[in-house]
Amino acid sequence: MFNNGWRKPSDVMSNYLDRIGAGWILANPEVFNFDYVPDELVGRDDVQNELASKFTTIHSPEGSGRVVITGPVGSGKTTLAQTFCRDIQRHLANKRNIRSVHVNCRNASTSMRVVQRILHELAPGHPDRGLSMGELLMSLRRILRQETSHLIVVLDEVDHMLRLSGDDLLYQLLRIDEDQSGKGTLSLILISQEQVLDVLETAVISRMGSTNHLRVKPYDVEGLAAIATQRAKMGLVPGTWTPEIIRILAEKAVPTGDARRVIELLNAAVERCEFRQDAHNERRLIIDDIHVPLNREPTTTGSNLEHIDDLNPNAMLVLLALCRRLTKQETMTTGDVEQLYAVVCEEYEQKMKSHTTVWKYLKDFEERQIISSRVATITGGRGRTTHLSMPHFLPKDLASRLEMLLKKKF
Repeated sequence: MFNNGWRKPSDVMSNYLDRIGAGWILANPEVFNFDYVPDELVGRDDVQNELASKFTTIHSPEGSGRVVITGPVGSGKTTLAQTFCRDIQRHLANKRNIRSVHVNCRNASTSMRVVQRILHELAPGHPDRGLSMGELLMSLRRILRQETSHLIVVLDEVDHMLRLSGDDLLYQLLRIDEDQSGKGTLSLILISQEQVLDVLETAVISRMGSTNHLRVKPYDVEGLAAIATQRAKMGLVPGTWTPEIIRILAEKAVPTGDARRVIELLNAAVERCEFRQDAHNERRLIIDDIHVPLNREPTTTGSNLEHIDDLNPNAMLVLLALCRRLTKQETMTTGDVEQLYAVVCEEYEQKMKSHTTVWKYLKDFEERQIISSRVATITGGRGRTTHLSMPHFLPKDLASRLEMLLKKKF
């Protein structure tokens, strides 16, 4: 007896839930969490070297360090501190017992809560209530002396604590070795988006050292590409992504310079690729996947198709040539542009503009953030060529609008 395509509700549910955990593209989802700390921090070699220089004496039994790390959101401040603490513990494992505690002052926003968090990490059974700040600090000294440990305290988003409790705790931590035998008990790393040195008292600045300020800049496109490549290698099935795709994701994220942004864009592209999978789809990231919109997509000059409406008709022809190629592949060279432009001019029965004019159009497209360019060495090391991509538009959507506009103009 035929069922006319009818299936039991349980069959339908099992089929659509089969996608969960299928892993056609995604192999390790953990690496796309913002809290994930990779084994190696990429794109920050210069900053890592500068941070290490603030702790040149930490290998000594009485050595310590202190630093204030500032920078915009997503510049890798927290990961920088976390990887440093982990790596220095490994590096000095046979020389000195080093422990580290990371406290987010957004969650522990008073000086009392910060010290309680530090003690809880060092001694989980230590009482949280009923002790004064002085008693808590004495407990901290006692624990460190008993264990002969050197403690690195990382106070993340420290500006939240400073607003509510001031900087007295910082002063007390920096003086923790006073009236004690020996020194070098504690190192301090402060992290903030703001220039916290401006709000600290002179006595605290003097002990921190006004030169111990490490400014972290936003990531550039190379740094963002390195981060996305690292996550792709760790988190995706081999053969499901290309360096060109990763580069476009980095170019999309570079206006913010935010590492979280490029990780979010990569994760969204993977989700889109997994979603569209069926027996007829290529199991790899494609252009359509990386242009999937995000709810928090920032407003940019490339965020709407009307941005091209004021181009002159000849510039539109050049851009149409670009779009048609970039619909099928991630990048193209400037040499490809002129060849395809010739085909488009023939299609619209228009005379080609000169090489210089085409080059000016390309520079204008880049200034409008319609395309991005990068210069790379030709395979074999002979000469260099410019590669063009379109990180902020879906090429086929742009091509459709151009064809509509050109139909009216010609």
